[in-house]
Amino acid sequence: MEKRASAKKAAPAKKAAAVKKAAPVAKATAAPKKAAASVRKASATKTVVPKPPRNESHTALVRRARRINRELAEVFPYAHPELDFENPFQLIVATVLSAQTTDLRVNQTTPALFAKYPTPEDLAAANPEEVEEILRPTGFFRAKTKSVIGLSKALVENHAGEVPGRLEDLVKLPGVGRKTAFVVLGNAFGRPGITVDTHFQRLVKRWQWTAENDPDKIEAAVAALFPKSDWTDLSHHVIWHGRRICHARKPACGACPIAPLCPAYGEGETDPDKAAKLLKYEKGGFPGQRLNPPQAYLDAGGKPAPPLGAGG
Repeated sequence: MEKRASAKKAAPAKKAAAVKKAAPVAKATAAPKKAAASVRKASATKTVVPKPPRNESHTALVRRARRINRELAEVFPYAHPELDFENPFQLIVATVLSAQTTDLRVNQTTPALFAKYPTPEDLAAANPEEVEEILRPTGFFRAKTKSVIGLSKALVENHAGEVPGRLEDLVKLPGVGRKTAFVVLGNAFGRPGITVDTHFQRLVKRWQWTAENDPDKIEAAVAALFPKSDWTDLSHHVIWHGRRICHARKPACGACPIAPLCPAYGEGETDPDKAAKLLKYEKGGFPGQRLNPPQAYLDAGGKPAPPLGAGG
């Protein structure tokens, strides 16, 4: 009888503990300002299974997407293209070189390239072997040498040595696709465009803005959610978030400012302290990717990257 009585007394305690363990994490509909508090309350030991927004209408999706962009704009008000450039020619060459490597490595390499070949005419007439030696640190240097020399020749022969400001002209240049074209249009000419790189693709799928896999279809689907004037800055916000917080293998969910709006919350580390250790670049107290970043970035506490040979 005593065992049965003690068992009955223990049952409510076990049930209460079970209920406590099963307490839901912050919902995707919570106000963004409550993000940090909601994440701290979330379980740090139990991985949250991502759940898609239930019966989310297109209107609700648009609102959530724009809300995420607004939040990221507050987190990264100084977001900018992370390739060093002084003119459209430098930007298009740097963007072509950024394939299969980091912007940091490109930024550490291009000073020597542009010092020796400052114009399309100079690079078009360059000795490929000498260019290859400069571009070696970026990887795939032979293919990249062929692309940038071919690109320069096309600019000289077809565009009087000037980078064109139209999408249809840019994509005809050697080594230039829609992604590169929109980087140039948005950041060298001020013409809105969405840059669908690997970070952008990963995040918009995690946020369930689209289920598409093809970059062109992703671009079209996301473009439909935002006014055209937002496209370039949106690209910067998403890419910066992907590089600094929402990483591919282990997202820093516990340090994410948009956690309450993310259907994939819990795919990464949810403990705030552990998540904070995953942050990269200025969010983690480390230098960024540009050797010569904009002043707004420096004013916000960002640190310039070191030149080639000085680490990084």
